[in-house]
Amino acid sequence: MKWKFGKRTGNAAALSAVLACSVAVTGCGSEAQVKVTDYNFDTAGNMFAYAEFELSGEPLAESLGADLDVLDAGKPDSPTAFDYIAGIESYEYSEEAMYEVVEKSGLGLHLVNGPAVAEEAQKDGVQNNELLASRFVKMADSVGQPADQIQQNMYPTFIEYSAGDPHYTQKLATDKYADGEDGAYIPKIQVDYSTLRWSRDKMKKQLIPAAYGGTMLKQSLWAGDFLGNLHDAKSDEEVDASTAAEGPESDQGLKLGVSSVDGMQGMILTEEVWNKLLFVRDHLFYNSSSKSLGTLAAGSYLPHAVDVEENGDKDFPNVKSMSVSDGRSLLQDQWLMLWPASEFFGMTDQRTANPNRNPAFARVFDGDPFPAAPAVNTDADSSNDVASSDPYTVTHDVLLGVFDNIKTRHWNDKAGAFVTESDGEKQGTTVDTFQAGYTIEALRMFERAIDGLPVGYANGDAAEGMGTKEGAEAKAMLVKQADFILQTLINKDGLAVDSYDTAKDEASSKTTLQAQIGAIRGLTSAFLATEDEKYRDAARKLYAAMDDKLWDEGLKAYKTSGKDAKYDAFTVGGVSAVLRLALSNLKNTSEDKDSPKALDQSAIQERYVTFFRQVVDGPTLEEGMQASEFWDTGDVYKEGDDSGNTDGDNVPQLQKGNGKYGIAPVLLPVSVSK
Repeated sequence: MKWKFGKRTGNAAALSAVLACSVAVTGCGSEAQVKVTDYNFDTAGNMFAYAEFELSGEPLAESLGADLDVLDAGKPDSPTAFDYIAGIESYEYSEEAMYEVVEKSGLGLHLVNGPAVAEEAQKDGVQNNELLASRFVKMADSVGQPADQIQQNMYPTFIEYSAGDPHYTQKLATDKYADGEDGAYIPKIQVDYSTLRWSRDKMKKQLIPAAYGGTMLKQSLWAGDFLGNLHDAKSDEEVDASTAAEGPESDQGLKLGVSSVDGMQGMILTEEVWNKLLFVRDHLFYNSSSKSLGTLAAGSYLPHAVDVEENGDKDFPNVKSMSVSDGRSLLQDQWLMLWPASEFFGMTDQRTANPNRNPAFARVFDGDPFPAAPAVNTDADSSNDVASSDPYTVTHDVLLGVFDNIKTRHWNDKAGAFVTESDGEKQGTTVDTFQAGYTIEALRMFERAIDGLPVGYANGDAAEGMGTKEGAEAKAMLVKQADFILQTLINKDGLAVDSYDTAKDEASSKTTLQAQIGAIRGLTSAFLATEDEKYRDAARKLYAAMDDKLWDEGLKAYKTSGKDAKYDAFTVGGVSAVLRLALSNLKNTSEDKDSPKALDQSAIQERYVTFFRQVVDGPTLEEGMQASEFWDTGDVYKEGDDSGNTDGDNVPQLQKGNGKYGIAPVLLPVSVSK
């Protein structure tokens, strides 16, 4: 079989596993240092950041006129530095990190033990691993992916742990598997994931909604992209699903997915998310009165931290016992579950009243390869719904359960704002600007999903919605929260303060980069949800103030608090989002009365390039947040080249990164200083 170095090759799963600045590529030309401050991996922050990197990648570049077909990972800064960083680096860093977590590292519980897998295995009278193997074969057939081309020794997870050590524990198999193109070769680690495990002893075996929810956000966005259309079975070319006739796609020479390889990956991600949501619904909801953990019920919610004791199985670890170590409801956990559940609901939605259903998704969830929902669960009458474990029903259950908790435990109606935490019985008093702003975005996505509007990459597309009660409630809350930001959280200097105390009726005097990110993100989301220009105008003013007061030309980065420039994954992901929104929604147009230079498209793109090269890639091989990179971003493997940096940039190959055997391609916190 011949492997190609392409722009979107994707990574299929292992069947055997379930059976066993300057715009120059050299840097930003700054004297500042970008030192890594911690080599531990934070799942929630990384997956959130990489979700924003994804949206700020190919979709953004294409929306601004870039021809994705001319982008080449082996040709840095071509046709422009912005197109390359957005279309190649930001996008592919995002994809590779997701695979690292859910397929390679082992950072969680194995899909063999997923509840949907276990249920079907018991019904068929076979072992879980046999059932999962047959599922993979069935999914491969549905997308036209030969089973013998599925990668080996994968570790698919159905739910992910909160943290771990991203250093590899053994020498990576970087020797040649097959010839590639242009003097490169395919390393064994591309087709066999067995040497890519992280230390299980160093994993924080804790289930935190922001962590498994953030991972689900990545999975759902990519699954929606990969399965959002059909393709020709012979040519592998993408086909508009709306042009297909009724009846089996195979009878028309078509297969599911935008291509065979991407389609297979979409199938695996969908299987993982389905099993994750089933486990969440049936095992992770908490009753604060009885202190019991179990199935979703009225008044229950997802607690902040559940500790897992594993059963000791070496190959397929499963849960032996679970205990709640932190029973609080945290807003960050809730919005990082609401957003991805909304994305996945947009895929699985089978309501007969929804006129906007993607016909490609309809084929994925029509019973083959994923089960369809009972008809009574998809009609307009909710009183006749029945219990079911199908993808639509379980997603609908979790989605509404999380939304209800946000309303009940985090919404302060008197203030018109969301508080950051609840002990289960009583609300806290702090409104955090970053968390509140992102809650607005999560509610916007919830409103779109529950009303049957497009989500995923098409979340800005106009359509006629279903006008649900829940959608109206979400919109009302997000509008009030946006107004609260406008009226209460912006100081006389035009910057957002970081918090507000509802008990003291007092805003903080502290301004941080995260506060600006949250306010801009929330106000822009409110504009997109309502089309009210006052929110866009306010977001534009905030962006200009942030650029003027927080950008440090010497550091080539934004100051994060006071004179400090310290970045964790949540902060860098937020910066990526704000720069994207500035280019998509806030930049100067001929209709704007004021046109600050900071909001010229060229100025925003320059910030994007400079910031990414300085903070993410780093000024040297030992610096920057991106710990390593794989071949998708140009660092191909060549015979006779042991540099570990064949593309000559400032990000090393996996095996040449920090540590004895190297480090995974993930984000690490840094401090930027002179």
